[in-house]
Amino acid sequence: MEYVKKGLMTVGLLFVAGTLIHAVQSDAGPNAEKLPMNDNNPVSGYNVYAIDIPENVNFAGESVPLTDPDVRERMDRELLVNMYWQSNGLLMIKRANKYFPVIEPILKKYGVPDDFKYLAVIESGLMNVVSPAKATGFWQIMEGTGKQYGLEINANVDERYHLEKSTEVACKYLLDAKERMGTWTLAAAAYNAGQAGINRQLTRQKEKEYYDILLGEETGRYLFRIMAMKEIMSNPRKYGFNYEQHHLYKRIPAKKIEIDTAITDLADFAKSQGINYKILKIHNPWLRDVHLINNSRKKYYIEIPENGSYK
Repeated sequence: MEYVKKGLMTVGLLFVAGTLIHAVQSDAGPNAEKLPMNDNNPVSGYNVYAIDIPENVNFAGESVPLTDPDVRERMDRELLVNMYWQSNGLLMIKRANKYFPVIEPILKKYGVPDDFKYLAVIESGLMNVVSPAKATGFWQIMEGTGKQYGLEINANVDERYHLEKSTEVACKYLLDAKERMGTWTLAAAAYNAGQAGINRQLTRQKEKEYYDILLGEETGRYLFRIMAMKEIMSNPRKYGFNYEQHHLYKRIPAKKIEIDTAITDLADFAKSQGINYKILKIHNPWLRDVHLINNSRKKYYIEIPENGSYK
């Protein structure tokens, strides 16, 4: 997003350990062919495999020109990096089961392609993180951008931590970027580098497409990271990720209660709802203090887990 910086940096510096030390087991890798254990294969049972890039790759319905050798290498890089960072991949798959059902209908409501849920994956790892530049939440929204699109952000309430509301802001930004940039691919790139920044490079280099311009390391990898996570998370077993349904994280059943007054002590309020302060904050991370100031009598909706949800 314009003014948005990354909460999580790319895994490029971290994947070495994942690939060389904890490589996937020989019978779990894609297109795996077991190699004999001999002097040329000294690590019993473990091997590292190259992978075949899917023939047809698209982002938001827009085709990726894999016949371009540069584009193909960049796609291969991100597939390898993300496939062999196994712990991170499993965590993304587990969290997606919990959070994608919240994100997907909002994207659909606004007419934003479903592929953009993977943008949240690479932005934050589906966590409410804060970047060094103070971009915040699942969608890594800067304070100015959040306020521009109607979020309440102060020391008491920060709706960048509100999954539904921040997803709506991301959708509005992406729709504005698509209208200005012309394609969803460029809109996604603009989420990383800003609309002005992408337009400046298109003009300077006299090009019209993301794949035809030279960009800095982060923005140059951005779309490919999204597409790699889409490919891997859509076909996890193809890439060696094995799990059962009970391993996945689940959304806790909850109800929302309307509050239009101040809450002087959130710990006492939590107890009155049959939960504790920790659980209240887990379900309502947008509440940023120990109380809720509400002099204007604004209506807030606080999520409370249903009885027995944590038993």
